[in-house]
Amino acid sequence: MTMVERNLNSSKIVSKKSLFFLMTMTSIMFLMSWFFVLRSTGRPNFIDLNLLPNSKLLSTLEDSKFQTKSQNIESSFGNRAILVDTEDVEEESETKNDINDGVKCSSNIRNDDFLLKVFMYDLPSEFHFGLLDWKQSGESVWPNVRTTIPGYPGGLNLQHSIEFWLTLDILASQVTNAPKAKTVIRVQNSSEADIIFVPFFSSLSYNRNSKSSPNVKKTKNMILQEKLVKYLTSQEEWKKSGGKDHLIIAHHPNSMLDARMKLWPATFILSDFGRYPSSVVNVEKDVIAPYKHLISSYVNDNSNFDSRPTLLYFQGAIYRKDGGYVRQELYYSLKDEKDVHFSFGSIKNDGIKKATEGMRSSKFCLNIAGDTPSSNRLFDAIASHCVPVIISDEIELPFEDVLDYSEFCVFVQSIDAIKENYLINFIRSIGKEEWTKMWNKLKEVEHFFEYNFPSKEGDAVQMIWQAVSHKVSAVKLKLNRSRRFSRSPPSIEKGLKSINVPKNFW
Repeated sequence: MTMVERNLNSSKIVSKKSLFFLMTMTSIMFLMSWFFVLRSTGRPNFIDLNLLPNSKLLSTLEDSKFQTKSQNIESSFGNRAILVDTEDVEEESETKNDINDGVKCSSNIRNDDFLLKVFMYDLPSEFHFGLLDWKQSGESVWPNVRTTIPGYPGGLNLQHSIEFWLTLDILASQVTNAPKAKTVIRVQNSSEADIIFVPFFSSLSYNRNSKSSPNVKKTKNMILQEKLVKYLTSQEEWKKSGGKDHLIIAHHPNSMLDARMKLWPATFILSDFGRYPSSVVNVEKDVIAPYKHLISSYVNDNSNFDSRPTLLYFQGAIYRKDGGYVRQELYYSLKDEKDVHFSFGSIKNDGIKKATEGMRSSKFCLNIAGDTPSSNRLFDAIASHCVPVIISDEIELPFEDVLDYSEFCVFVQSIDAIKENYLINFIRSIGKEEWTKMWNKLKEVEHFFEYNFPSKEGDAVQMIWQAVSHKVSAVKLKLNRSRRFSRSPPSIEKGLKSINVPKNFW
């Protein structure tokens, strides 16, 4: 090899090493610059939990700068945790003036920036997170939502967990830098509030504490309702409005059976009106909220009309009381149809897994009235992108002032559905093009029925708050009208009648 060739090869080696060194230093400088930018701008105390992988990854991040402070949420929610910076944990332990045990109110937050200003009672923890076996420390009755979320029981409990999500959202509204849509903010002065929130986990109380014992006359659920009525009616806020500006969640249809007749002036958040008299609840006064679906959302759904072999799907309890007779009639008329799945099913024995597979492989999913007009099945169908067929004449639907359900659901009256061959012929008449249009619409609207923490713009939590805000003006109108003569002296008519004025005088 000549001297020239050796020099050329040597130059190439030096050039490669220089290039590698330059690229390495550039990468290091880039990473360090981003680190200092993040340090200078501050980090949010919350990380979007819905972007975290649904895996065991969180428990293996040993070298990460972040640590998992809590892994309390029940497995049905997925593997989620509130992540906080280790430095934030140290700073928090030194902070003595934080509101609600670590929940900070930002001085930069303006109440006018939010759609709804909420005053929430500091009810004893036995009414809310204490029902989740959460033990309070210190004087605060609330968990520190920056770091710890008490676990919520899975199974059928989840479908009525609305009280849990809304209370968390109110608490999160006080956390500095928490990612949140500007919908609700907690205020400390009730005179500033649009609505007074009652944080009673009524559905959870019913599910956990409504079983009676042989020698006990009252269940714990009944006792809690009695204590709630006594507490509320003694508060100045209740006395001032008669409860008209109060908000109570009673999503399980049996959750407030003992107290509802005494608290009826309040706005209720319900699943439907099935077990309530119209004098207690109605569409003008109250809010319908979606169930939390038990079937997981169908992410990356690449199915189509032809790839879903089952035409019509139903799995659940067949023999029901009240309006459930339609289920029985349809079972006998549809069970032998070759492309129809109509069978008994429950949450037991992998029931949710089977229902997930069944709904995702079906074009249409039946939602038939049972003991009450509504059921979680509708929202499982929406999450599965299986076009719902609603046969429930008395059903009330959440957010119907915003959503046109006819764009992604099929409605059939009960009297028609039970006619021989009517339903199956009607469903078969819906062609591929029409079904695909509804299927695409389901994917557009499904986020309205998702419960998230932290809440997201346009999710179920935010939609419920917006529905509540729509009731506020009517509540204020009633309250203002009732105060017209609050400062007037006793009428002359009333005074004269008290001194035995002759009946024909007036």
